[in-house]
Amino acid sequence: MSIALPMLPLRSPTASAWPRAAKASQGGDPPPAPIEAHREGVLRDSHGRVIHDLRLSITDRCNFRCVYCMDPEVRFFGQDEVLTRAEMVRLVRVCAGLGIRKLRLTGGEPTLHPDLGGIIADVASLRAGADALDVALTTNGSLLDAVSLHRWKESGLSRITISIDAVSPGAFAALTRSASRVDAVIRGIRAAIDAGLCPVKLNAVIIRGRNEDQIVPLAGLAREHAVDMRFIEFMPLDSSHAWDRGLVVSAEEVIRAVSAAYPLVPLGRDDESSTSESFLFADGRGGRVGTIAPVSRPFCGACSRLRITADGKVRPCLFSTTEWDLRPLLRGGASDGQIRAFIIDSVWTKQAGHGISSDTFTQPDRPMSAIGG
Repeated sequence: MSIALPMLPLRSPTASAWPRAAKASQGGDPPPAPIEAHREGVLRDSHGRVIHDLRLSITDRCNFRCVYCMDPEVRFFGQDEVLTRAEMVRLVRVCAGLGIRKLRLTGGEPTLHPDLGGIIADVASLRAGADALDVALTTNGSLLDAVSLHRWKESGLSRITISIDAVSPGAFAALTRSASRVDAVIRGIRAAIDAGLCPVKLNAVIIRGRNEDQIVPLAGLAREHAVDMRFIEFMPLDSSHAWDRGLVVSAEEVIRAVSAAYPLVPLGRDDESSTSESFLFADGRGGRVGTIAPVSRPFCGACSRLRITADGKVRPCLFSTTEWDLRPLLRGGASDGQIRAFIIDSVWTKQAGHGISSDTFTQPDRPMSAIGG
């Protein structure tokens, strides 16, 4: 029997969108990168990693309150704090000129943005060198419909990733703390496949004591729909700061559970900077299973990603505790060249790794919803 919960209303805008915001370092300009980094014309950090993937959050609002991300009482940015469509597109254009080849639009929940279709059309028209920019979308899938998906595809959206942490209606409701139904997400998966937004990828965060029993049913979705089902280790990005290593279900445990039901053949990573280690089903059935293991198997050494939040902060790493504010430049008359230099300097500060296993690790103040997945 499905469980319906009351819809959680969007909160009124406030000056502080999350209570620990004041502790994050957000002021001033990043220290200057070496002149060679500016001359090179690509985004490179001080550890030699070249950045070619941009995760751009277009909103911090979400209709879910997932237990691993957002507490029900979390407040959202005010409208004037969030980047405008024109500001987002300008940043993407500058980044594309610095070698960004892949753009992922994230949130919050990006389908809540009233101008998502326009943003997709604008950024998809940009070029990444001689090639078109590869534009993808990450969503919880609850609000997808066939008409919008086909329109986004025609506007230039290439691929879509849908989060689904449980197949069971009861487990889904308990994890998302929303009134949305898992059936709606599964319909969205089918609609995305029909729209040709392939390869469709599904993401699930597995938390001990919450949804380990959903691992095999979720792998079954990959077989049924011939999609990629990727299992993500629980990371310290929850707004309540209640993360504990004992709650992490490791990639090894996930593969052991799936293999007991469906024997697997390892494929490895699609490319050096891929976050997921992939597996085929040994019986030849379509679809793949993958694991993203930032806790037990960090992949920081090959990271190629940069994040810009919905309120215009550059975060060189998902776990950055220092972020650099682009909004004053965007709204203060700065030239594209000045914004370009600011982004190069920000990327140069990217840390070597997230350090989750270090005794000195500090969880970021922002939850995932305010960073962008």
